Amino acid sequence: MQKTKEEILSISNKEGIKFIEMQFMDILGHVKTVSIPARLLEKAINEGVLFDGSSIVGYATINESDMRAVPDLSTFQIFPWTENSIKTARLICDIYDSSGNRFEGDPRYVLQKSLKKAKDMGFRFNTGPEFEFFLFRLDNSGIVLPEPDDKGGYFDLLPDDRAEHVRKESALILDMMDFNVEATHHEVSPGQHEVDLKYTDAMRSANRIMTLKYAIKTVAMKHGLFASFMPKPIYGINGNGMHIHMSLENLDGQNAFYDANTKDMLSDTAKYFIGGLIDHSLETCGVIASWVNSYKRLVPGYEAPVYVSWDHLNRSALFRVPAGREKNTRVEVRNPDPAGNPYLQFAVLLESGLDGIKNKTFPPEPSHINLFEEKNDSIKVLPENLGHALSYMENSDFIKEALGEHLFNNFLYIKKKEWEDYRSQITEWELKNLLPLL
Repeated sequence: MQKTKEEILSISNKEGIKFIEMQFMDILGHVKTVSIPARLLEKAINEGVLFDGSSIVGYATINESDMRAVPDLSTFQIFPWTENSIKTARLICDIYDSSGNRFEGDPRYVLQKSLKKAKDMGFRFNTGPEFEFFLFRLDNSGIVLPEPDDKGGYFDLLPDDRAEHVRKESALILDMMDFNVEATHHEVSPGQHEVDLKYTDAMRSANRIMTLKYAIKTVAMKHGLFASFMPKPIYGINGNGMHIHMSLENLDGQNAFYDANTKDMLSDTAKYFIGGLIDHSLETCGVIASWVNSYKRLVPGYEAPVYVSWDHLNRSALFRVPAGREKNTRVEVRNPDPAGNPYLQFAVLLESGLDGIKNKTFPPEPSHINLFEEKNDSIKVLPENLGHALSYMENSDFIKEALGEHLFNNFLYIKKKEWEDYRSQITEWELKNLLPLL
């Protein structure tokens, strides 16, 4: 809920806040923070905070580096895990350039523009993400070891388990921040866990992601563990996904995906939205799964999608319509991972769906087969690696328009460098399997 400047100053004083984290996100999805003492909060609200944009990945060159972070007052929240002399709150900021204009490279601005387009078409966009993460051990020096802290499996409850404490304590903290945790549980792989948040409007949901990962990492560190949202940290087991449940509602609050008069109770709007998602699934993949490691997860055999398809309850489909109708009617997308930039992920998904609605793009027939076990040559395959995904993205006028030219060009430049550096590496697999033979 939007708070006034006076309300925020009053709360800060009453709660004994000592520091304010002025936060924003670079184009890769890393949270950036300028910490200010609470005595400067009113000045920061009135004037914003200056920072050097040339030091932020993908933001600006040295000759256009002066930027201003202007806080969104609706994002004021206290970090429950801080207390006494370092009690801290945060404000998420919009970024402006030196001329006082919104900065085109601000990922938050990209999503804001997409949400405005949706509103102009008569819709609000809601998302409900599911976060998977691993809890790893640390050595005596605090170095992360790629060793899961437990040997549990799906929905297991282990007695006096450190991971169980991390999950529950994280859930309590997140609920203290009104994040509406719906469930937490052990996932399929050893050391892997999931936290699910209740759906809300996409901007609030993306804002929460910024804080959720930091909160879970903080709680894990308190228990001597390291929380990792890396898509595929361990070979041979399932990786970390971030399935996103999406819905549109009309401006009167009614679910636009629901139609009681159709056989599957899906409206034409829902079908068009799915059609747009499928149409643009290859060119959006570089944003939705944005790291070289993302494509180690998107391989056959580990419950991650590989084929571009949709169905109702079929968990092997890329796009799935879960059970639940009326206000719970939604579409789930299964190739995003939690290492990406949520503002950009949400924006390209929304833009894809809106494009489908605009062009009345009906999807193909639902795919009822288990695509984890059966191959269908008529169904498109997701890109096999980041380089492949970037090639689709680079040639997409649709993505260029969705992201804006500045962010599109900078994202491609940075990710191409990542891909070139990665593919030039000599791996342990090559040394083990090829060196003795060649």
